[in-house]
Amino acid sequence: MLSRLSDRLAYLEEIAAAALAAAVTLLILVNVAFRAAGSPLYWISELAIYAMIWMTFLIASAVLKRRQSISVTLVSDLVPGFGHRLLMAAVDLAVLLFAVLLLWLCWRWYQPLALAQAGFDFRAFQGETFNFIYAENTSTLGIRKFWVWLIVPWFALSLTFHGLVNLGGALRGLRDPGQAPPEAMP
Repeated sequence: MLSRLSDRLAYLEEIAAAALAAAVTLLILVNVAFRAAGSPLYWISELAIYAMIWMTFLIASAVLKRRQSISVTLVSDLVPGFGHRLLMAAVDLAVLLFAVLLLWLCWRWYQPLALAQAGFDFRAFQGETFNFIYAENTSTLGIRKFWVWLIVPWFALSLTFHGLVNLGGALRGLRDPGQAPPEAMP
């Protein structure tokens, strides 16, 4: 059940990333047209950059879930059977540890409990924590940057979930080779 949920989440991330890729292309083309007309819209460039960042994080999570990332397979190609499955489990564990570490860092970065204790008053939060994450606005869009940066905690949470599912599958594959995940390595 968790594996299917992880697959569906990865599929939704892929669709969102594809939509963002199309949006980036469209935004850049619109910006080129406006620049050629002599009146550039600077906010379009910033929006295209943020859309590209979101696209990258979303597709990275899906790619790591599907174990389709670029990798050097010199060792894994030489190790047959159980050793290969053990190596895959180790890679899945490393991905999961990275995701959990990133999730913890995002928790420390956003400090949601301290923000709630400050009554969601950004100035009181800044005075108590000296954390100014909620204060900075984007250059041309005029929105708070923490909204744009929310993709990082999403990526960490999504990758943690995908990593848990992948590691569970890899561990089942160690016990029962018939249950082994696909032979791709992240």
